[in-house]
Amino acid sequence: MVQSRQYSHREILEIMSGLMLAMLTSMISTSVVGTALPTIVGELGGQEQYSWVASATMLTMTVSTPLWGKLSDLYGRKLLFQVSLGLFVAASLAAGLSQDMGQLIAARAVQGLGVGGLSALSQVILGDIVPPRERGRYSGYMGAVFGISTVAGPLLGGFIVDADWLGWRWCFYVCIPFAVVAFAVIQRVLKLPKVKRNTSIDIWGATTITASASALMLLLTLGGHEFGWNSFWSYFLGAAAVVSLLLSIFAERSARNPILPPRLFRNKTFVLTSLASLFVGVAMFGAMIYLPQYLQIVKGMSPTASGLMTLPMVFALFLSGVISGKIVTNTGRWKIFPVLGLLLVAVGLFLLSRLHVDSEKWLIGLDVAVLGIGLGLSMQMLILAAQNGSELRDMASTTSGVSFFRSLGGAVGVAAFGAILSNRLKDEMAELMRAAHISPAGGGGSVTLGSPADIQQLPEPIRGIVLESFTRGLETVFMVGVPIALLGFVAVLFLKELPLRGNVEPPRQPSKDDLVLAGLLLELIAQRVERANGEPSALVSAVARMAPPDDLPERDRARAVANSVLRPTSRALLAQATPAVNRVTEGVTP
Repeated sequence: MVQSRQYSHREILEIMSGLMLAMLTSMISTSVVGTALPTIVGELGGQEQYSWVASATMLTMTVSTPLWGKLSDLYGRKLLFQVSLGLFVAASLAAGLSQDMGQLIAARAVQGLGVGGLSALSQVILGDIVPPRERGRYSGYMGAVFGISTVAGPLLGGFIVDADWLGWRWCFYVCIPFAVVAFAVIQRVLKLPKVKRNTSIDIWGATTITASASALMLLLTLGGHEFGWNSFWSYFLGAAAVVSLLLSIFAERSARNPILPPRLFRNKTFVLTSLASLFVGVAMFGAMIYLPQYLQIVKGMSPTASGLMTLPMVFALFLSGVISGKIVTNTGRWKIFPVLGLLLVAVGLFLLSRLHVDSEKWLIGLDVAVLGIGLGLSMQMLILAAQNGSELRDMASTTSGVSFFRSLGGAVGVAAFGAILSNRLKDEMAELMRAAHISPAGGGGSVTLGSPADIQQLPEPIRGIVLESFTRGLETVFMVGVPIALLGFVAVLFLKELPLRGNVEPPRQPSKDDLVLAGLLLELIAQRVERANGEPSALVSAVARMAPPDDLPERDRARAVANSVLRPTSRALLAQATPAVNRVTEGVTP
């Protein structure tokens, strides 16, 4: 277990400046490409690979999230955080230099590995340096950065694409300088205690978890497009996901250092926060990915203007996250915020489902602000609740596990909502064209493959049919998100509001009697461990857990702790008490 130290407010802010800068740049990279995709495809070609530019990053980010947390336990938070930053910078350069869609997709996949590390390790490091009781005041800033970067991505992408002197390649270059600065800041200010850890890696668990998540993602991303839902590939990928999941359970139960320890799933707080995070990810990413499409296609806004329309969500998310974090720090009560937050997420999605072609801009802003408040109140509080309910040894696994389920929910939400929108759009267009006595060959057959500008140039009544069909499709997408958010609400309701752990008060100066008593007690424990006859003993088990995990029997590990830790500490305490006791302890035989 890491020997904790208390960081000053200034030290925490310095470390957080690097963490937030890294999170900002990495998360923007996952969303900035959305508004630039039509231009990228127009230059590089490969319309059939359109969705993979975004899906590749989401896939690798999702499956790598739990791996980063475990690797940081083995090799250190700082090193792994910098490695993920390095991967991100190298992949961003490669993406900007891509000459065809294959190169771009490969670069985006590597970029997702880096993003997965940065998003997971930022929360792990925050958990290392700030106790849960104080974490609320800082987690609000982290949640705000996450929301701002996710929403600001389309705005930045639209500005870059609209600027003739930049071009789409700068969507990938623009984040590199900030990532380099974050690397330097972390190198200078992050100083965590060095802990000797067991260096075994759960390769089998990593493989099966990755295979299961990858198969599910491929099924949801490609199903209904590259192959039918009722086809060999759909059944094959579904079976692969289920089989890999079952194998991962056996792998994690038998691994010495599992990536997702099975004991986590016996922790009710972890299970419920993971479920709630899964549902939050589905609702959040589904709304954030498809809302810009409503603004650009239905409302006819430019990429930059559609990004500006999401600012109410950004400000609402930031303010609600910061204010709720400070309230949690002052009161120690946190459950009300994710409960209220998930309820507001459901309300926000319902309001978005009521939007139509003629909706006023102020109404759109109000609806997305409600959604932003809900996300700000819930996202970081779920991480806080999970960390507070876990053992210190499981801090990294718990944090990366909850982040994994949120990312998985986002990936599933984007893929599933995309399939719902495509099918709904096709059906609605066919129905409206039949009602208007228009043949699909008259222009409605392929309009969904065009850019928003292409759709705005369609002749009437085709253009009106497309916009109405798209509005109805998005109504279905947002309405599907409502019960999903309510499931998260139900999961949070069952959470037990555990008191937040805080910094330990400075201990009083121990008296000499206290030192003698503690020293004798430790010596007594050491003697009891030495005399253990091999029968099951709670005392031996407890002492053995103080030793690093290895292949030695429990009794041998307990004896090693008794001789190398308990007895030296006992003698030091007794020697500190009085010189007379010091002379006595010199003759004690181990």
